[in-house]
Amino acid sequence: MKDYQTADIRNFAIVGHGGCGKTILSESILVNGGIINRIGSVEAGNTVSDYHPGEKDRQISIHAAPLFVEWDSKKFNFIDAPGYLDFIGEALGAISVADMAMLVIHAVAGIEVGTEQVWEHATKFGIPKMLVVNGLDREHTKFDEILNTAKERFGKNVFPIQLPVNSGPGFNQVLDVLRKEIITYQINGSGKYSEAPAEGEWESKASILHEELIEYVAESDDSLLETFFEKGGLTEEEMRGGIHAAVQNQSLIPIFCSSAQTNVGVPRIMDFISKYGSSPKDRGTISVLDRKGNEAQVSINDSETVAQVFKTISEAHVGDLSFFRVYSGKMTAGSDLVNTTKGNNERIGQLSVLNGKDRTSVQQLNAGDMGAVVKLKNTHSSDTLCSASKKVSLPKTQYPNPNIHAAVELFSKGDEEKLAMGLAALHEEDPTFVYRVDSEVRQTIISGQGELHLKISIERLQRRFNIKVDLIPPKIPYRETIHGKGESKYRHKKQSGGAGQFAEVWMRIEPKPRGEGFEFTESLRGQNVDRVFVPSVEKGVKSVLEDGVISGCHVVDVKVDFYDGKQHPVDSKDIAFQTAGKHAFRESFLSARPGLLEPICKVQVKMPEEYMGDVMGDISGRRGKVMGMETDGKFQIVNAQIPQAELYNYANTIRSLTGGRGLHSEKFSHYENMPKDIEKRVISKYKKSREEN
Repeated sequence: MKDYQTADIRNFAIVGHGGCGKTILSESILVNGGIINRIGSVEAGNTVSDYHPGEKDRQISIHAAPLFVEWDSKKFNFIDAPGYLDFIGEALGAISVADMAMLVIHAVAGIEVGTEQVWEHATKFGIPKMLVVNGLDREHTKFDEILNTAKERFGKNVFPIQLPVNSGPGFNQVLDVLRKEIITYQINGSGKYSEAPAEGEWESKASILHEELIEYVAESDDSLLETFFEKGGLTEEEMRGGIHAAVQNQSLIPIFCSSAQTNVGVPRIMDFISKYGSSPKDRGTISVLDRKGNEAQVSINDSETVAQVFKTISEAHVGDLSFFRVYSGKMTAGSDLVNTTKGNNERIGQLSVLNGKDRTSVQQLNAGDMGAVVKLKNTHSSDTLCSASKKVSLPKTQYPNPNIHAAVELFSKGDEEKLAMGLAALHEEDPTFVYRVDSEVRQTIISGQGELHLKISIERLQRRFNIKVDLIPPKIPYRETIHGKGESKYRHKKQSGGAGQFAEVWMRIEPKPRGEGFEFTESLRGQNVDRVFVPSVEKGVKSVLEDGVISGCHVVDVKVDFYDGKQHPVDSKDIAFQTAGKHAFRESFLSARPGLLEPICKVQVKMPEEYMGDVMGDISGRRGKVMGMETDGKFQIVNAQIPQAELYNYANTIRSLTGGRGLHSEKFSHYENMPKDIEKRVISKYKKSREEN
């Protein structure tokens, strides 16, 4: 393959709502670039980018798939990203290394929640955007409505570079506003087309829009206006620099027409990307942190190598495969680089560029290019690789917090080690999949972006590591505390042959302010109890704190005072006072008006205004309290506090209530007293489980 220079590289991410046709659009690009002979089918499971078993089974994209073609003497590196919000991390990873985002919109469904989300993320990353209305060969398409909605939601800079001439079944003609031509495509998937000057009504539309386009372009280049007034028009060649600049500064957000299934419109979209799309040179510099942690800049023209791994996958018979982008210098097979994130050295082995599971070996990749390398020792997603003389670190991609949680239950004992290895591998490949071992509730908790995300992650775990697990609701980490004072006098006496045991502990307890934890004191007077036994009593008390008294939950916010007792000159020993301390605390606790605390989460729900009533009603039904509301553009945000016990699978509820257009986040806030009726149920359930066991 040709060694492409920075200016001849185009990096873009194909993103959008699930089901809008991104994968088939990728197939069309690959056909036009000569990589494949015909457009594959998601249903048949023979597309280049959706090659993983889970993708074929469910007929959806789960993983971001790096692809490439050579077109018009340019190299296109493009990433087919999943559209379902459960896999938003994959889309974010793709956007983070792209120089441009291609947002695909379904010609019938229109702009959906996934479209809006990736638009926001691309805006945060500061990269130019282009829109493609796909599926214009379907019935009931609504290009004009989509265009108006796009202008409303994304800004008035959205401009139709193309218009569909005959949308609906048989769609094969597009009006090219730039050239004022009607382009007629063959519908056999070849992408071949013919051009003819627009006539009649279409010529009039083209002229009006062409003049509007000149106005957009002239915002980036005043000299173009002068040329326009002098000549009465501009050629495409004269407008080229202005269009490119307008796309980069987003004073022009072009929108295109396509039917990816028949390859209608796609070749001209590729032409536009080649001529006017973003190259790595347009970004110029990137922000990094130097070895002292100060912000610095790396230029695309720097000679030292700076690269970042944006995705890691593990493949059978190959091992770890790391996808990277080169930001300066060159990535060369056999070179030595420093992982500035981890602090270790890495030898760069075999380099390749990929189309799905098919690889093409290369010796070198220049600044701005993307590729993959196998078997790095200790380099993972978001890590930076640099020349030894250029020790900087690129910022890590910030992924959304998980919003759904489940506990993993093993079917077979003895698989704990395999489970730990498997969960670590899944997190490495997908940073939005998070796991932790919760010692308090004695469960392994996994977290992700949605129910489907967790389900597919567990399927991968079972398939790759040959272990069987089930997902169950996580236990709620309630707390036990007291609301009054209590005391007890407990005597432990054991005479059952051999050495006896004797200890008597007198104890008082009282509540501490919320959040202040546990305090143990002693106020012994006289010689009734040797102070050498004070640590023994404290140890006995602490053994109860972990397992609880009334519900099996941690005890918090209690002050204990060991104020008196008795001992025996022979039979009193450490274990006797531990036992007495444990029982004295239990009795004191039960006499001090014990109760339960429940964790309260801070919840934020973002949704279109029309769903406010349903969401707030649901919050109320979950014992939640609305703490405030605010506006974010076209969205409303509700801030609330909801008990954690009421939030299991809440992500699914929000999506259902809002037609998939709502998002939520949750974060632990504090503990507060549990309602008595719920408290009784929790305690009763605990007692029943103790009796059964």
